[in-house]
Amino acid sequence: MKLDRIEVVTEYKHLHIREITDDGGFHRRVLKSDQDVSGEVQTIQDTAEAEWTDEVKSAWITHQEEQESKKLVEN
Repeated sequence: MKLDRIEVVTEYKHLHIREITDDGGFHRRVLKSDQDVSGEVQTIQDTAEAEWTDEVKSAWITHQEEQESKKLVEN
């Protein structure tokens, strides 16, 4: 697959990745700031490094914890 596009979305700076498959179709995926991108192509690594500040990472972790707490309260 070949990297086609990276979009930075949400306040948590999720990376929406679009790649072109060998047959010309598209494969899409999302990377979040708590994920390891060391095995990704350099462009994705560079984008993650630029966008995923400590503040963004902390905000994402806090958001996830809040969502988990809401689930526990609802159940």
